Amino acid sequence: WSTQKGETEYGFKAIPLGGYVRIVGMNPLEEVAPQDMGRTYREKHFWEKTVVVLAGVGANFLLAFILFYGLVLSSGVAGDLVPVVSGVVTDSPAEDAGLQVGDRIVAVDGVPVATWDTIPGRFAEVGPNPVTLTVERGGSTFDVEVVLAENENNPQVGFLGVSPTREIISVGPWDAVGYAGQMVGTGVSQTFQGLGTMIRPSSIIEYFGVLLGNTDIPDEIRPVSPIGIVNIGAQVGSLALFVGMMATVNVILGTLNLLPLFPLDGGHFAVALYEKVTGRQANMRALVPIASAVIGIFIFLGLVAIILDIFNPINL
Repeated sequence: WSTQKGETEYGFKAIPLGGYVRIVGMNPLEEVAPQDMGRTYREKHFWEKTVVVLAGVGANFLLAFILFYGLVLSSGVAGDLVPVVSGVVTDSPAEDAGLQVGDRIVAVDGVPVATWDTIPGRFAEVGPNPVTLTVERGGSTFDVEVVLAENENNPQVGFLGVSPTREIISVGPWDAVGYAGQMVGTGVSQTFQGLGTMIRPSSIIEYFGVLLGNTDIPDEIRPVSPIGIVNIGAQVGSLALFVGMMATVNVILGTLNLLPLFPLDGGHFAVALYEKVTGRQANMRALVPIASAVIGIFIFLGLVAIILDIFNPINL
């Protein structure tokens, strides 16, 4: 169903694969009707082109920032690790000594500890030997004698078998702005790192293996399609994690679309900037091979991601 209002057609499609805006003159090989001459994209000023091509990218980053801001404001931010037991390993010295979730370790061999960071170093000094822990539980304090075990990775370091607790710090509206901005920046950096990992020759070889039926590839190079995003979202156990995932997806989309590769929005901006700086018209036909290569890479990665998400779905 569709309807015409002014010069714009608004409609709904039977298969909702997405929405788009077709801008006259944005395709470098498009023939423009005489009645549209003088008001096409290619004839606009640099600032007008910039606003148009970066609007979608800006929306991605703005939405990500708003989601991160709300998340930080409502849930706080992660602080230091504190020596409060959040988990006890089965058949560990901690379990044998009777340590419980919620216990706070306040001293090791009589030396007070305020954060978790000092405890591993102390266990490294003690080694797999007896140690006295001062524990606070339910408002009372008592000593526990524990014989530390050998650490699997380093036999000289004592192993207790507990997990610390991450302190959550409440954040005010103004401070939340800075934290949300940092989270967006971190997302951009991680997107570039992930993209660099995905386009390595070794990763490309793995992807060709997926097309041949091998869906067992390392998680660190695995691309994810919309099918996988929905699958992950369905498994997320809290609203905060879901909101964080949606914010991250927007950062990834905005970052990728900002790459200066034609026909991505970043590529259109790069062309407009080149024309503004040089005062010359860009040879758009010369960009066709680049556009074909970019589209081909995204189709290839998308196909690999869909195969993986269907035949080897991610289980959290």
